[in-house]
Amino acid sequence: GCFRDFFLLFQEAWVFSTKHIRILKMTQVIDSDKIAFHLLNQLEFILECDPLINEVGFIHPSQFAALDDDVVGSNDSVAHSIPRSVHEIVSTNLDVTDLQHDSSIFWSRDHKLAISTEALFPLYNAAKHAFMTALRQQKMVGSLCTKMDKPLNRKVTDDNTVSENFLESEVMKHSKALLLLSCDNHTAWNSRKLISSKKQCLSLLMDELLLSALILSYAPKIESAWSHRRWVIKAIDGKCPEFEDVVERESELVEKIAERSKMNYRAWNHRCWLITYMTKEQVINQLKNSRKWAELHVGDSSCFHYRQLLLQRMLNQSSTVDVYHVWKEELEWNEMLIKRYIGREALWVHRRFLSQFGSRHFSGEAEKEQYSVSNQDNINLDMNKFFNGELQLLHSCLGISDNEFEDIRSQGVFAASYILWMLKFFKMRQQLHNSQVPVLQDKLKVMEELKTTLSELFPEKRLLWEDIVVS
Repeated sequence: GCFRDFFLLFQEAWVFSTKHIRILKMTQVIDSDKIAFHLLNQLEFILECDPLINEVGFIHPSQFAALDDDVVGSNDSVAHSIPRSVHEIVSTNLDVTDLQHDSSIFWSRDHKLAISTEALFPLYNAAKHAFMTALRQQKMVGSLCTKMDKPLNRKVTDDNTVSENFLESEVMKHSKALLLLSCDNHTAWNSRKLISSKKQCLSLLMDELLLSALILSYAPKIESAWSHRRWVIKAIDGKCPEFEDVVERESELVEKIAERSKMNYRAWNHRCWLITYMTKEQVINQLKNSRKWAELHVGDSSCFHYRQLLLQRMLNQSSTVDVYHVWKEELEWNEMLIKRYIGREALWVHRRFLSQFGSRHFSGEAEKEQYSVSNQDNINLDMNKFFNGELQLLHSCLGISDNEFEDIRSQGVFAASYILWMLKFFKMRQQLHNSQVPVLQDKLKVMEELKTTLSELFPEKRLLWEDIVVS
């Protein structure tokens, strides 16, 4: 009997302790949710107080002290009284109102923002929940306003309008925080597009450029942010009195991001897209200003592709004489880079474009009905003379005696491949235009030289070179 009483007593104690543990866990979950939403309010308050924040970073809590030693040193007592992590905040059972200006989670100064990596998960959950809740309510009120064609009275209409405006502002506020934490959330981006399109407010659209630039500061290759910027530029075209300045700043932004993020195709693709909105003066300035950047990044073909599109844009904006002079300068500049930076394939690819561009627009076989060249301009590119000049470039590249280095061998292959490409390209153009003028008199001799040169550089690929030359 004593054993049974002891067992019943133990069972009751175990049930009581289990319920108590569950209650404690539920209380802790509720407290952690309160903390997460309070942290979200802090983040949104920081973003609202400083709309010009242009850079954000996510750092470990131990790095906060190094960000602002002066402030921490002058307020040691305050700094030590603040919990150092989210787990400590929950475990100390502090009231959420005691967490104003928590320097262990956020740091903001000089338009820069740092967020603790320990707070990212609870912040994301709170931001997503707040955004989805506001979005559902906004859609519900919006659908009610649409269905009510004949409202009962004016007061009902005004109340619905106020509610819809408030919920739209909530969606914009929460989506901004959510995109800062999860920049590839397409639902958040699209909701901002819908509300901005409905408002038709220029300042609101310009704020979208600031937000996407802030996100690109830590995620420079995120396509959704670049796509959002293109949508904004389309929306303000014809509405913004300083549209040319906007396009200019966009181009500068891409160059800054490309400097920090190498081989950023999405950034350069955005800059290429901007060319259609550039004026004649902007196109010319971009050709001049991007030259220095290209000289410092000769391996990045994206910049050279950008210059190619600028040249093509000039055909529709400038006279043929101006385009011809720019093309000649580009050709000479490219030759200088090829001789200075040995074995860079991007330079040879760019030269192929320049050769093709000159042949199509400045030779005697150019489509004159589309690209008219007046006789007084005296622009008629002699392709035989041009080809001989390219052969001299080939011989200068092959004249380097030391072939032990990989770059020197690559230079020979790129030069020989370029000449082979020219022979085939001009042969096809002759067949297209039924021209009787040969591009090169001693073509067979050049082909034999190329085969010998390629075989010496890479003897292990002798059969490949013979097959290419013969074909």
